[in-house]
Amino acid sequence: MRKALVGFAIVASSSLGSTLAGGVAAGAAPVPTTTCQVFPVDNVWNTDISSLPVYPSSPQWLASMAAATTKLHPDFGGPPYGFPYNVVDNSHATVPVTFQYASESDPGPYPVGFDTSIENGSDHHALIINRDTCTLYELFDLSGSGSSWTAGSGAVFNLGSNTLRPLGWTSADAAGLPLFPGLVRWDEVQAGAINHAIRFTAQQTDKSFLWPARHQAGTVSSSLLPPMGARFRLQASYDISHFSPQAQVILRAMQHYGLILADNGSNWFFSGTEDAAWPDSLLSELKTVPASRFEAVDESSLMVDANSAAVSTACPAASGSPQTKYAIKILPPHLCGRLGQRTQPARPGSHWTVPLPASRSSWPVRY
Repeated sequence: MRKALVGFAIVASSSLGSTLAGGVAAGAAPVPTTTCQVFPVDNVWNTDISSLPVYPSSPQWLASMAAATTKLHPDFGGPPYGFPYNVVDNSHATVPVTFQYASESDPGPYPVGFDTSIENGSDHHALIINRDTCTLYELFDLSGSGSSWTAGSGAVFNLGSNTLRPLGWTSADAAGLPLFPGLVRWDEVQAGAINHAIRFTAQQTDKSFLWPARHQAGTVSSSLLPPMGARFRLQASYDISHFSPQAQVILRAMQHYGLILADNGSNWFFSGTEDAAWPDSLLSELKTVPASRFEAVDESSLMVDANSAAVSTACPAASGSPQTKYAIKILPPHLCGRLGQRTQPARPGSHWTVPLPASRSSWPVRY
């Protein structure tokens, strides 16, 4: 993560009247060994964006990331590749952490110690989930021992909340977003579905950010460069049928939930967990996917509140269906009526109103 010590700008996507998503907004599977859902089902990370319109700057952004000559790169695998994560409970000791960017960090204390697995490489991220409170702790550039710990920055997320970080704040990632929700996980691949967006990086980004991002780390202001928070999806026309079933799970997620630009790094490197179970053959398959088959999408129509990750198009699913255990349905525009209609111009802190019908049970749903 590169921390920018300059002013910030938030960009509102241009197609304010764009078509709302049609499909399924599904929550990521719970964190293994816990009952903790990774954010509510109406969170933007967990929202199907397969029907959203293409962002007008998509061709320029892809060109800046050398999409025409680049293939996807899974930046994870068996140790030491990928992000390890730690699961603790209330019995784990907590310690204070001294931060380099203290003004944009949550003070803690944090449940770190000698048993904390830290990411290999230069960023030294630590991701920790408390299974008792369903709290996610993330730290950038963590080091220390005993009761003396330092880090570049730290962020604490309530996994049951849609609240975003304060505007302009970093997190353990340059975009001010959580890392864990964007990781490709082996348990989800085995289960047959990844129902959330995936984190990825680009070498150059604009000095701005798009909702739901909160922070930027660009070096120049240029509309030719993607901002932090930009979302990309694998085109629906890209044939994934010849890939292995495991690869199809990941590529289908990229078609429906897409990639979120969250940090500066190598172009088209996407993130996953450190896990010895990842097959080399699967990782090799994923490296054949051309980045040119992606497109940027305009998700501005989803935003209800600039300070919330909740989306405006979520409608409750009928209970009792095994297929909707972690899912809610999305109404198409002609059924959602005024749902998600903007009441004032897009700007930092602006709001949309979401009028709800008297009886939710009467809402038709799209399957």
